[in-house]
Amino acid sequence: MSVEIEVGLENAGKLKVSPVEGQNLDLEPEKNTVSSIRTRLIIGGIALLAVVFGLYLYFHNRESTDDAQVDGHITPIAAKVYGRVSKVLVNDNQQVKAGQVIVQLERGDYQAAVDEAKANLALAESEARSAGVDVPRTSETAASDTSSAQAQLAGAQADLLRAQASYDQAQTADLAYAQANVDKSRANAQLAQADLARYLPLMEKGEISKQQYDAAKANADATASALNADEQRLAQARRNIEISRAQLDAAKARVLQAQAGLASARADIKRVAMRSADAQAKLAKVDQARAQLAAAELNLSYCDIVAPVDGVATHKQVEAGQVVQQGQGLMVIVPLQDVWVTANFKETQLRKMRPGQKAYIEVDTYGKTFTGHVDSIAGATGAVVSLLPPENATGNFVKVVQRIPVKILLDPIPANEAVLRPGMNVVATVITK
Repeated sequence: MSVEIEVGLENAGKLKVSPVEGQNLDLEPEKNTVSSIRTRLIIGGIALLAVVFGLYLYFHNRESTDDAQVDGHITPIAAKVYGRVSKVLVNDNQQVKAGQVIVQLERGDYQAAVDEAKANLALAESEARSAGVDVPRTSETAASDTSSAQAQLAGAQADLLRAQASYDQAQTADLAYAQANVDKSRANAQLAQADLARYLPLMEKGEISKQQYDAAKANADATASALNADEQRLAQARRNIEISRAQLDAAKARVLQAQAGLASARADIKRVAMRSADAQAKLAKVDQARAQLAAAELNLSYCDIVAPVDGVATHKQVEAGQVVQQGQGLMVIVPLQDVWVTANFKETQLRKMRPGQKAYIEVDTYGKTFTGHVDSIAGATGAVVSLLPPENATGNFVKVVQRIPVKILLDPIPANEAVLRPGMNVVATVITK
């Protein structure tokens, strides 16, 4: 500008401007623009990397699924006995307490059954007392007779043992001894006869004296007499065997007689046992009558249908005057204070999932997120435990990613903040680190 002032307007055309200076003046705005864009790109790239890194850190150890819902204990209420409904004491979706009467059935028929059972019990007790009066006296008499018969049998058995011993001795030892003596005497007699036969020719030839021959003959006669005596004793031993056998048979007969007496005494005991069994049967009838009374009273108590747990009565299907059958469903009770989340994760999401890991539950109804932890992982996929599991043995196999139920327990939620009901849809996220 100073140059322009000095030369004036008339010398403006003569003014020379350096090419370098003119070029620098023209590129200065362009350089500033490029530098600004480059700076913005670098800052944007850094911001983008920070966002990507933050998202990676956020989703790196998280597994989420929207295939999840709230679950709880659904307690069905059913009639245990047949009857007509006299009162329905709850409305649909009403809060109830455990033990609270919710439905009443007419009690007339069941009260009559209780009265009849009481009368049957009184009759059975009377019959049992009557049946037990004669049992002790009869038992004592039968016991005395049995003891006497047992003593007689013991004596007869002792006689039998002695007779058996005598018979065995006569048949074995005595007979064997007599037989041995006979064999010995026969051998001696034969030897003496042989000697006598040898001595006779020698005496006739004069080689031995008449005295020696007479001595041999006397010995032969003596051995023959001894043989005869031993044979008599053998015959007596055989007769003794017969006598012992007769005594043994007599002892056996006495044993049989004593056994018959004992059997008769035991028959009396059996009669006592029969009377005692009859008394026991009457006592059993007493127990049976008591059981029938207890069953009748139990059926009477079933006329008052009570809530087994605290919760909300819902799905009511009963009205006063309705006739209900045994086992017929009347309503269900849902304990809202005891709920959990069942999240069906894909099998590829369970690699790092373990019980105890922290979880976040986003409830569609409230738009809020609640905390909890993984309680357990199911032992099989949902398809396997379904009503109609897939059958791949036919060859029609198509690989489908399976889902496995995961049970998530929620941390306590204040009632004024939210009430979770079974069946609500939720989004479950598990922190797997």
